[in-house]
Amino acid sequence: MKKQLQTLILASLKKINLESINHKLIDINVTIEHTRDKKFGDFASNIAMVLAKPAKMNPRDLANQIIENIESCESISKIEIAGPGFINFYLAADARSHVLTDILTQKEQFGLNQSLADKNIHMEFVSANPTGPLHVGHGRSAAFGSALSQILRANGVKLHTEYYVNDAGRQMDILATSVWLRYLELHNLTFSLPSNAYRGEYVIAIAQTLYQQYKNQYLTTVENLFNQVPVDLTDETPDGDKEAHIDALIYKAKTILGTDNYEIFFNAAITHILSGIQSDLKDFGVTYDTWFSEKSLFEQYVYPTIEKLKATGHTYEKEGNLWFKASAFGDDKDRVLIRKNGIPTYFATDISYHISKFDRGAKQVIDILGSDHHGYVPRIKAAMQALGYTADQVIPLFVQFAILYRGNERVQMSTRSGSFVTLNDLQKEVGKDAARYFYVMRKNEQHLDFDLELAKSQSNDNPVYYIQYAHARICSIFRQLTEKNITPEQQNGLKHVSLLTETQELYLIELLDKYQDTIKSAGLHYEPHQLCHYLRELANAFHTYYNAHQFIVNDHNLRDARIILITATQQILKNGLTLLSISVPESM
Repeated sequence: MKKQLQTLILASLKKINLESINHKLIDINVTIEHTRDKKFGDFASNIAMVLAKPAKMNPRDLANQIIENIESCESISKIEIAGPGFINFYLAADARSHVLTDILTQKEQFGLNQSLADKNIHMEFVSANPTGPLHVGHGRSAAFGSALSQILRANGVKLHTEYYVNDAGRQMDILATSVWLRYLELHNLTFSLPSNAYRGEYVIAIAQTLYQQYKNQYLTTVENLFNQVPVDLTDETPDGDKEAHIDALIYKAKTILGTDNYEIFFNAAITHILSGIQSDLKDFGVTYDTWFSEKSLFEQYVYPTIEKLKATGHTYEKEGNLWFKASAFGDDKDRVLIRKNGIPTYFATDISYHISKFDRGAKQVIDILGSDHHGYVPRIKAAMQALGYTADQVIPLFVQFAILYRGNERVQMSTRSGSFVTLNDLQKEVGKDAARYFYVMRKNEQHLDFDLELAKSQSNDNPVYYIQYAHARICSIFRQLTEKNITPEQQNGLKHVSLLTETQELYLIELLDKYQDTIKSAGLHYEPHQLCHYLRELANAFHTYYNAHQFIVNDHNLRDARIILITATQQILKNGLTLLSISVPESM
């Protein structure tokens, strides 16, 4: 209906023939909104106020001319001017059947559109280091990225989703060394684990697998292990250096084991953990087009990208380090690309990774980042500009931390200590549906306290239960029709939509008509929570209708019309929940 009203207004403006704006008509965006108060009609437009100044007219006078030149339309019963120049449209009773007809005809396709078909986007999300299982903090990025990807595709975006596997770098060496140390413990060697080693049960499980396979093949002595290793920083040794301690042990692991044998521990650790991550995400309804290895960057991109920055004069050397002139492109300071030890920084690999995204066809990239990564964005945008891209080709979306509460007690999380709740644990306790909905129901940049007890409850206060229950209730009505041997006639119901005059019915129809706009807005603004709010509002409208009226009534015309309305409602509930990868139960 909105599109039809936009077309009518544009045709009217062309008839008015205003010389000062005629050349602009092709670019004019005619805004049509649902009215908040039905006494002002069903839809309203502020077009007269928008064009009044360039047209050099009073907005109410311009609104009057627009109305006078709008062609008659059976769907519109009345058009009025309100306030400073709003144009209010009142729909004819039969016009309400249009959205119901469209929903019943298009079914799963209703709401899908091509409004963002010109977009070619690469989106990376989660990408947690494979140093341990995903915890509940990662779950929010996973749910947000997954829901957003489906909403973007629903708007026609050509989208590529990816998980960046950090399979290179110091953290992976700390993990591999932690596994080797646990392997040594299984041989009854006694020593203190480094204070910043990875300590979770999963590390012991990997070590046990290697112990069973290789027995004492990679054994060494405690004396050999700790010879010339700097003291760790602990309460007993406050003057120690924990970073130097673990780095020395990494060197010892590589030296004692040798390159090939060290790779056995390294690969066992990453294979075990990455397999678990992939399984947990799949169970959570999250899939990716590709899993991208950080190691591959060094083979194809890191050094060529650095050489390009050098060749274009965007680098300099200082104190043995190679620096990128990030401050020349708006960053607060310059950034190191290669340390004096010859090793590229994380920043250098991040630049190279972004270049690889564009090389693979993306026109824009979405980086879904933790809320503590705001400082990361200016330097990446600076590097992209130095390499010939524009700052707006990098779209950062920040996900605030999710804090889990069990009762009034906050659950602490630490990957290295092993004291955390995994995403898999969360799914087992509250279920995938509740977990996904709770993660997405607020704007991604807002703080989220995850209430376990609410997520598990079967009550109207639990939003995902409330929405699913609306769908199940509609299914129960269909079962009642079958039990009573009543077969509603769809065409008869559409023919008598004008009988739907109750307040709850009109509001439900209005909400169904808003679904398409909700999908478009959620995609345009990267806000899946808009769909969550919409579905809860739709469920509430249906429950209110259900509690106020009977559907299986004696008047078969009214009955068929009401069945048409709840059938359309059921379809939209299903469409919306499916976009969020939440199940659609038929009974509860």
